[in-house]
Amino acid sequence: MKRLAVIGGGAWGTALAAVAARAGAGIVLWARDPAIVEAIKRRHENPLYLPGIALDPAIEATSDPAAALAGAAAVLIVVPAQFLRRALLMLAPLLPAGLPLLLCAKGIETQSLKTMSEIAGEIVPEAPVAVLSGPSFAAEVAKGLPTAVTIASRDPALARAFVAALGSARFRPYSSADPIGAEIGGAVKNVLAIACGIIEGRGLGDNARAALITRGLAEMIRLGLAKDAEPETFRGLSGLGDLVLTCTAGQSRNYTLGLALGRGRSLAQALSGQRSVVEGIATAAAVAALAEQFGLEMPITAAVAGVLHRGMAIDMMIDGLLSRPHRSE
Repeated sequence: MKRLAVIGGGAWGTALAAVAARAGAGIVLWARDPAIVEAIKRRHENPLYLPGIALDPAIEATSDPAAALAGAAAVLIVVPAQFLRRALLMLAPLLPAGLPLLLCAKGIETQSLKTMSEIAGEIVPEAPVAVLSGPSFAAEVAKGLPTAVTIASRDPALARAFVAALGSARFRPYSSADPIGAEIGGAVKNVLAIACGIIEGRGLGDNARAALITRGLAEMIRLGLAKDAEPETFRGLSGLGDLVLTCTAGQSRNYTLGLALGRGRSLAQALSGQRSVVEGIATAAAVAALAEQFGLEMPITAAVAGVLHRGMAIDMMIDGLLSRPHRSE
């Protein structure tokens, strides 16, 4: 994998282009916004999403998807979860048979309740697929700060190939054979981060946040097992690792959104001026619906979905969680 196409010019796509360039791959980044393409070409920077972070001049940029794919040995799809279907439909006629895909979004599609790899299996069933997940803020990755992630695929050789293509001393991918587990972890943690932000915004303390993280992990595992994931996946980077990071760090868009809601701002006010997608908003509704489909109890997820999508009052959400019956752990 000496030449890679990166589809998506946001913060995470740009950061992964920087990662791949450091690992020695040739990179062509596709962005929908011509201003981003021109800035990367002329200034070697993405001023809209990663201002002030210098990019390798060897990173090419284009707004033509065919040009991005030309000569690529593999493709990193780095668009928000709810846009993955649209991106794959755009790319499908252009993809050479058997070209590997690395799916880098974290979420569940609201209309189908499918994970990212399930959507790829529907639209481009002939493409070998891996997923990337784990605790990774884009700005830190782009700056070259130490980061460890999971790359998961049903095909162990494909996971190892992506590890070799992206891995370096500062970016440490670990391979996994459980893409569904990695995807469930990456999706559910965003919902739980919103809940943790609400707890912090309401001033309920660190004890409450620790309890929420722990019980949220139980919800994550419950859904993962229903989707035939491996339980040990949730003890790794794409489960517990990503959950802890997103639920405790001010860089997290999901946590920051919850913090604003907990402090009394409306959803519209909390999102005002937000350029990047807050994945947990759509994912909360999708995960809650998926839990209902499987007949699972996921009270934290249901409460967050209630606040975001059904107008539930924050205090009612908190009272509802605190008044649940006592039970064994």
